[in-house]
Formats: sequence, structure tokens, C-alpha cells
Amino acid sequence: MTEISEKAGLPAAVERFVLHWGDMGSEWGVNRSVSQIHALLYLSDRPRTAEEIADLLGLARSNVSTSIKELLAWNLIRRVPIKGDRRDHFEAESDLWEIVTRIAAARKEREIDPAIAALQACAQDAERDARVHPVARKRLREMLDFVETMDRWYAQMLTVPKPKLAALIRLGARIVRILSAGPPKRAERR
Repeated sequence: MTEISEKAGLPAAVERFVLHWGDMGSEWGVNRSVSQIHALLYLSDRPRTAEEIADLLGLARSNVSTSIKELLAWNLIRRVPIKGDRRDHFEAESDLWEIVTRIAAARKEREIDPAIAALQACAQDAERDARVHPVARKRLREMLDFVETMDRWYAQMLTVPKPKLAALIRLGARIVRILSAGPPKRAERR
């Protein structure tokens, strides 16, 4: 982790979170600056201008501008008008469920949907090409089936109200135990 600008004066916990979020973002293939700006805006008590963000994080203004465009495209931040100030101000979505849902939707659109289309094309081509070994055909169908099943599950989970989904997640290991137990055993008759 690199240190944020000395003049920033961010509380240590905020700085640590911003730096960690930046590191996590880069692990997930997101530009470090984009992730750090998102973290700063998420923890901010008020909307911030690009200039403030650049000063607080010690980033170039051009880098902040580019990163803001990306965060707007992901729908993770929004412009907020401030009366009497012509500059753009930005704030992050603060509802964690919304953040996760928006990130999942964007990643699905950018990664999963094209993967499904490619797998469908590969599986269809493999079925028509006698040179493709049956093992390869079978594995392509299995992979396509798996990815399509996960895609349907994702679509179903979007329809579950957030409180019910949260309750389902909190059940965690208890659900696994229930599923592992199998059908209830019948009492033997004497």
C-alpha cells in the first residue's frame, strides 16, 4: 500500500480503508485510483468535487476525471448539484446491497453475457464438426449448462426482496446442513 498525500489529513482509519479498497480493486481488475476514489466517496459525509478528491488522494486531476467517468458508468457514484456552486460534486451509493447488485450487473454484462454467447457458439460449432472429439463436445455442453444455470440463478436472486435474501445468506451453514441431511427418516412401525 502506498501512502496517501500528507496534506490530505484523512483520519488513519479512512486512509487505511481507501488504500485497502484500492488494493482490492486492483486484485479484481479495477484501476487502483478508481477503487480509491470510490472508497473515499463511500466514506465521505458530503459530496466532493474532483479537485477535492485529487487533493485528498494526491492524484492527478486528469486521473480523477477518468476515474469518475468509470465510476459513473458503473453507476456507483452520481453527480449531485450544490446550490451556488457550478462545479460538479459527486457522492457514492451508500446502500451496500445496491453497490453489490450494480457491480454484479455490470460484471455480468461485461463478462458473463459474452462468455455465454461464446460458449453457445462453440457448443453449436462442436456439434456440427465431426473432427471435434466427443469428450470436447460433452465438456463444452457441461460448461455451457453450468454457466447458463448460474445465470438463471442470478436472475432469480434479483427477484428476491433484499430482506429475504439477507436472511437466506445469514442462514449460511444451516442451509448446508439441511441440504446434506437428505429427506427425513420415517419412524419404523412396530
